[in-house]
Amino acid sequence: MSSTSSACARCARPPPRTSVPATERARTAPPARPTKTLVALGIGAVVVAALFAIDLFAPALFSASLPTRAEDGLTLALSVLIESLPFVALGVVLSIAVQVWVPPGVIERWMPRRAWARRAVLSLLGMVVPVCECGNVPFARGLLMRGFSVSETMTFLIAAPIVNPIVIITTHQAFGFDDGILIVRLVGGYLIANLIGWLYSRHPDPDAVLTDRFRATCELAAHDTSGRAQRSLAQFIVELRAVMPALIIGSALAGAIQVLVPREALLAIGSNPALSIAAMIALAMVVSICSNVDSFFALSFASTFTPGSIVAFLLVGPIVDVKMLALLRTTFTTRTLAVITVVVVLAAFAIGTGVNLVA
Repeated sequence: MSSTSSACARCARPPPRTSVPATERARTAPPARPTKTLVALGIGAVVVAALFAIDLFAPALFSASLPTRAEDGLTLALSVLIESLPFVALGVVLSIAVQVWVPPGVIERWMPRRAWARRAVLSLLGMVVPVCECGNVPFARGLLMRGFSVSETMTFLIAAPIVNPIVIITTHQAFGFDDGILIVRLVGGYLIANLIGWLYSRHPDPDAVLTDRFRATCELAAHDTSGRAQRSLAQFIVELRAVMPALIIGSALAGAIQVLVPREALLAIGSNPALSIAAMIALAMVVSICSNVDSFFALSFASTFTPGSIVAFLLVGPIVDVKMLALLRTTFTTRTLAVITVVVVLAAFAIGTGVNLVA
């Protein structure tokens, strides 16, 4: 599928015979959707507001009624959620701007014609759209709805959390140019993103990596003839419905895993060149820290872990931590996420090993 194909063409793809056609779901869903959506959003907003209020004004309630481990898990889950919410909201707004307000052809006009060159340019889009990994997911959904190919969108999605000015500044503040950690992180993130983009550009049916629900969302957006303000509001609700449950579930998983995985076991193997990389990769997938600040977290391990393991942590975390995988599942199939995770982990391990050899 070409990168300039319309969202209509993407959504017109015939669905699997064993599933209900996306267009049929699109025809039957709208009548009940507005009320259900508003109720769901209202309940979600009340729950989130209640958690914030309890955390701010009555923290003693947690310690009084919960075991220490449960209290720690809830606190960690809340911290991940609080840290992510602003970036998710920004990503949704940018997604709406790209899909609804930017006229057709404006972005595409500045893109190179060759597929590899388009992916290379989109890898650097994070330099002008500095949103962390949470906000990149709704923004990438907007690119897909606009008509960008799956491989191009994946390239942006994977590179942007690393190749952006905020991450460059924070990584430099934490490590400077010691052991080449900053340079290797930027180059490694760029190469991994383009590797995955190239792999999916060879896919015989790229749209098969998208979920049926996302294709149905495309169908609804493609046939929406209302005004821009109405479309923006409708798309805002659609994106929140898709992203917020995944964000909450991902935050809860991150908090639970952090209190269940013993840190002592990770620290015990920090000096081994190979095991330290594996340990930091596992830690990166568990802690789910925003890429804008993960360098300072990694800095606390710099004295006990190898430079290669620190690099691997900084590469894997922004791409395939549990929170990010939950968000990506709103758009991509489970099999696709498994492939992306394997490629990212293997590439990060190889890059980390190379850093340990020359450090």
